[in-house]
Amino acid sequence: MDALLLVGLTVLALVLPWLIPRWRLRRALARALPASAVAVLERQIPPYRNMGPDLQAQLRRLVAQFLHQKKFIGCEGLVVDDDMAITIAGQACLLLLNRPSKVYPALHTILVYPTAFVARRDEVGPGGVVTPGRQSMLGESWDDGRVVLSWDDVQRGAADWTDGQNVVLHEFAHQLDSESGRANGAPYLGHHARYRDWSEVLARDFHALRWQAMYRQRSVIDPYGATSPAEFFAVATETFFEKPWQMAEHHTELYGEFCKYYRVDPRAWQAPPPAPPAHAPDAPDAPHLAWPARW
Repeated sequence: MDALLLVGLTVLALVLPWLIPRWRLRRALARALPASAVAVLERQIPPYRNMGPDLQAQLRRLVAQFLHQKKFIGCEGLVVDDDMAITIAGQACLLLLNRPSKVYPALHTILVYPTAFVARRDEVGPGGVVTPGRQSMLGESWDDGRVVLSWDDVQRGAADWTDGQNVVLHEFAHQLDSESGRANGAPYLGHHARYRDWSEVLARDFHALRWQAMYRQRSVIDPYGATSPAEFFAVATETFFEKPWQMAEHHTELYGEFCKYYRVDPRAWQAPPPAPPAHAPDAPDAPHLAWPARW
């Protein structure tokens, strides 16, 4: 009898750490988001207002799980309130709609700075000489379960949903990219055969963007995406959700690959941009800018 009791207690001790978090998550998801939280989504996530009821319900559930499982930490004296957390969660969870997901399972902490923050970046020069450096950052995605964001830039992303600049979409695209093992521009696609088309289309458009950046040519996609395949995927994700009509026109196959990956078509949430005036004079080449770093 004592042996059976000991076995039972051992099994219970092994099972409880697995059961309790699942029970707590079910309880959290059983409660509807309060009206105040839904109001934040409507105000800070412009696509939310134009989604159908099913997608709105999905996003609310994803946000509820994100808020339940992730920890927010304010840095440099910033206090992260509920509205700020919901704004970040809502934008991050847009990337998960219609997709089976455990809601960024490797992520546990979001660090939020009041504004752009400075990170140390060592530079390796000729002969392997390492020179300490410092770089201003809008956001970072780390492979140890943390994302770092500038709150000022989170707000800018929410305020203008048509400029292709959104630090939350960018950094959480890196999180998705890392789910395949490392951030290299090829996130987990499910079927092995999908990687061939993905690789061909993204490689072609990545090299085209590098050429455009080199010769200071205009592009729908931010030239920062030319720095590496991982950055190209993150920047193209920003473009996909914020400038879908322009991306579909100028990068048709790339847009198709992103529609298949993200399982949504953001054109349904946004009116097409106005057509350019007929016989408009050619615009001068865009200046070559030093873009803020986003990792």
